[in-house]
Amino acid sequence: MDKDTESSENPGQVVRKMRIKRTRVPRRSVKLNIRLRDPFGNILPFKRLLTGILGLATYSGLNIVNRTKVEGAHYLLDLPKNNVLFVSNHETYFADVFAMYHIFSSVKWRFRNINIPIYLLFPRVKSYYIAAEETMKKGWLPRLFSYAGAVTVKRNWRQAGQEVTRGADVQAPTKIVKALSFGWVITFPQGTTELGAPVRKGTAHLIKTLKPTVVPVYIEGFREAFDKKGLRIRNRGSKLLVRFSEPIQFDDDITVASIQEFLEGHILGEAAGKTM
Repeated sequence: MDKDTESSENPGQVVRKMRIKRTRVPRRSVKLNIRLRDPFGNILPFKRLLTGILGLATYSGLNIVNRTKVEGAHYLLDLPKNNVLFVSNHETYFADVFAMYHIFSSVKWRFRNINIPIYLLFPRVKSYYIAAEETMKKGWLPRLFSYAGAVTVKRNWRQAGQEVTRGADVQAPTKIVKALSFGWVITFPQGTTELGAPVRKGTAHLIKTLKPTVVPVYIEGFREAFDKKGLRIRNRGSKLLVRFSEPIQFDDDITVASIQEFLEGHILGEAAGKTM
């Protein structure tokens, strides 16, 4: 046996030396940013379904039996996804809100009117509206509307149709902050559907403190077309108007009084122009 043969290794030993130690590479977990509940604990898929059903139920009253004209919808196309406050005059409990819900969902689909209700297949759910707590507890239908996005507050000047005087709702600001952090919020600074009602100062303080993007809204024709609740059609063939003005970001040094003056000029001024 020659030296080469003597120095040769066993084939099994060679194979063992050639083995590569395999180490497990941990798989990266893919986190899907899917949120199932909103800040109030409402289940978003159910809220979307409910908004679509309520949208179908309210569509004919807004745009078949009556006709809704939308102005300024282009201002909504590039708004931030959250911290946007819509300030509007108020004519009915629910028809005003759902008209804007229709428009919000339509704009999500890049439409500028509500003529093609295909947007109800996947409506916007990150929308809220500030409403009196007592109103949203009157019956099962208001409770359904409430789940669709009501931020309920206790009014400190009115209860059950009677004028009262009581302390402010200390929980209201926290609720509104939650809603703004998640989406768009509609507020009616008059706090009532009564024609010519004064603009309450709470909204001005809210804007000063939270610094949201403010979108002025003016609505017209809902009081004539619907009953006070906005659930029953009173006059067919009515022309409804929802007008959005250019969004505003108030300066940090603006005063509450100046914001209040702006709100009164927008809400009461528009109404006064209508009656002139």
